[in-house]
Amino acid sequence: MAETKRHQIQNIVVRGTNWVGDAVMTIPALRELRRLFPGARITLATRSWAKGLFEDAEFIDDLMVHEGSGLRSVLRQVREWRKHSFDLAVLLPNSLETALVASLARVPIRIGYATDGRHRLLTHPLDLPDSRNSEHEVFYYLNIVARLEWLVNREQSFLKTQPDASLDVAEHRKVAAKDLLRRHGITGLTEGAPLIALCPGSINSRAKRWPSDRYAALADRFIDECAADVLLIGSAAEEEVSLEVCGHMQNNAVVLTGKTELAELVAVLSLVDLLVTNDTGPAHIAAALGRPTLVIFGPTNPLTTRPFSPYGEIVRQPPDCAPCMLRDCPIDHRCMTAIGSDEVFERARVMLETRKRSHEFQFVASSPIL
Repeated sequence: MAETKRHQIQNIVVRGTNWVGDAVMTIPALRELRRLFPGARITLATRSWAKGLFEDAEFIDDLMVHEGSGLRSVLRQVREWRKHSFDLAVLLPNSLETALVASLARVPIRIGYATDGRHRLLTHPLDLPDSRNSEHEVFYYLNIVARLEWLVNREQSFLKTQPDASLDVAEHRKVAAKDLLRRHGITGLTEGAPLIALCPGSINSRAKRWPSDRYAALADRFIDECAADVLLIGSAAEEEVSLEVCGHMQNNAVVLTGKTELAELVAVLSLVDLLVTNDTGPAHIAAALGRPTLVIFGPTNPLTTRPFSPYGEIVRQPPDCAPCMLRDCPIDHRCMTAIGSDEVFERARVMLETRKRSHEFQFVASSPIL
């Protein structure tokens, strides 16, 4: 990719990932791509749910939504991509389909990992990094942009710096989220009561779910000992799990599971004082929003998929078989049942106290001297 070619790259398409948590982990790569091509138009080709995640993102210009799978979906995407006459395609997922779409759409520069037999469909196929299973997933996506930077500038300037995985929510969306919470009976927003969200489900793995009765015991302690308002969140597919939690509780929680679009959920999470969750998409969202996030890990690997944020912490009691990465436990789910509600509550209580002290310090520091 010659130096003169770099200045011709004015229209870039990025093929996004298919899961919410993965999408959050691509944010540093998207930010660096914007820095690398500050004057280019960057389009993120992704699923419709991503509108809610990237609505206020300053590092992309457009969203191109695709749904479905199979040949018809590929042909629709190819037609749409050809209309835009992209100069460069950055392919974050590893699938054959993503490279096929970019190739058939005749995007002249196509960069991504040479996986799933797609080497010949890429103009710049990349070897998988040796650190794939020992380094956070954020760097897996960043590495693609780093290789691109080397191709266009013959330098690499950011892999040794701290990646920025933060998200912002516009103020008008926070106002709308507060109205939504009031409509569902949350009254503590103006009274100083802690607002705590729990995400007891997970869409793609039953093995990642901490037992519902322990979530219930945790929620009751938050209400009884912290005078907190407790929300249960998640997608419609996780509603049954949230109802199980409510069935075990002695107190009442507000169930928002399945009742919000992703954009609304993101705005709600921007208001919480704490999220306690399994290893799911909301864990990454809340931490990226700068909200204290406590993630209960069992079968998955926190080294690669924990929230990439100083606001994210984990609870884990791994047996010899963890991380197994299985979606269903073939034995007794010991990686999750070894974690008690008392342990999680104590960790959460410390996080709430730390947040409270931080807010008090900020208030004193910003108060005028009389």
